Amino acid sequence: MNSVKKKVFIGLSGGVDSSVAALLLKNKNYEVTGVHLRCWNRGGCDEKEAEDARRVAAALNIPFYVFNMEEEYKRAVVDYMVSEYKAGLTPNPDVACNKEIKFGLFLKKALELGADYVATGHYVIKKETDKSAELWAAKDKNKDQSYFLWTLTQNQLKHALFPIGGLIKPRVRKIAAKAGLSTARKKDSQGICFLGQVTLDEFLSAYIPERPGEIVDASGEKIGEHKGVQFYTVGQRHGLAVPGKTPYYVTGKNAETNRITVVADKNNPVAMTKSITLRDVNIIDKKYADKKTFKAKVRTRYRQRLVQATVSNSNGETSIIFRSPQGFIAPGQSAVFYTSRGEVIGGGVIV
Repeated sequence: MNSVKKKVFIGLSGGVDSSVAALLLKNKNYEVTGVHLRCWNRGGCDEKEAEDARRVAAALNIPFYVFNMEEEYKRAVVDYMVSEYKAGLTPNPDVACNKEIKFGLFLKKALELGADYVATGHYVIKKETDKSAELWAAKDKNKDQSYFLWTLTQNQLKHALFPIGGLIKPRVRKIAAKAGLSTARKKDSQGICFLGQVTLDEFLSAYIPERPGEIVDASGEKIGEHKGVQFYTVGQRHGLAVPGKTPYYVTGKNAETNRITVVADKNNPVAMTKSITLRDVNIIDKKYADKKTFKAKVRTRYRQRLVQATVSNSNGETSIIFRSPQGFIAPGQSAVFYTSRGEVIGGGVIV
């Protein structure tokens, strides 16, 4: 008997990674449909991305559609980011996009249209066991994007495919070139996709008015002024209006007092943190869901090295205690925890 092809909707961004992901799925005999997600974009560059995606679909001879998600993206990602910055936090819009759009709205719509899976060009690996699905860091550690996918639930993960997670980037480009895909040499996108040609400060200025305040050192002495806490993040070194040639690092910001604290020495104890608390915690690997404490490797910023820590859950509150103090942890960013072998256990938002 002929087996029924599994149907997969792949998000075609217009880049080389999703292009090769679509090619690999087709080569594995899936019934592939290409979908470009039209999201809110201030810079207007999405038209070119959509056309690049369309060319790839044509080259692969697969159906192609554009799903308009501008309103939903504006509400779930852009408005969320602005509100977090207003509160003095440093949000991660990529995490919100994956949760609410790619594996939220896109997955829901794809399943309603008869798909068995959605796929993306993320550098991450999915493994399946008898009882559950697991999320693992990609083979290419320089491109690994597991940090942005800690919000995935078991139901989302079982309907997700990540075809290029076991490849390194140069190999992906070679596959694209050999197949004659127009995206083979296309540069990777950088920064926050919807900003276009404006800087983050310029973007935020359109939504949040400037509110000048004090920059103080570790002792509380005023050494400069800032234009508003929302325009700075913990760990920032450049763009501080402090007289003199000494470089300073932002170690804390308080939206209520509108004050930013800085240090000249990045190893200053004021900049170091031994423990943090999380909100909106999600555990992907359910073996850990009922554990009150467990050892893990933790990352609190994308591309940051993994550090040893203990994750604790007490009275509904999740905290992380680091083996050694860590510097410049920004509230609003994600803390993601892994096993020593690279499986993503889960994560949460830093309070």
